[in-house]
Amino acid sequence: MLFIWLPKQKSICAKVAFAMILSGALGNLIDRVRLGYVVDFIHVHWQQHYFPAFNLADAAISVGVCFLLVDWYLIERKERDHA
Repeated sequence: MLFIWLPKQKSICAKVAFAMILSGALGNLIDRVRLGYVVDFIHVHWQQHYFPAFNLADAAISVGVCFLLVDWYLIERKERDHA
């Protein structure tokens, strides 16, 4: 679906968002096919507190979704203001 939606987007923000989501998903898929699991290589801790491990693909998906939500909010607001 992302391959279909990406070219239809008019906003640069939406295009970047869909590209980030797609690249993150493909990165996780490559790990899953190649290794059988997704590599989580960023593990942050402070003293005895450990934060969830994540990888760049997960971060790209999360940031892409945030960009998409911001873009949809701005488009909705623009359409509401011009109506």
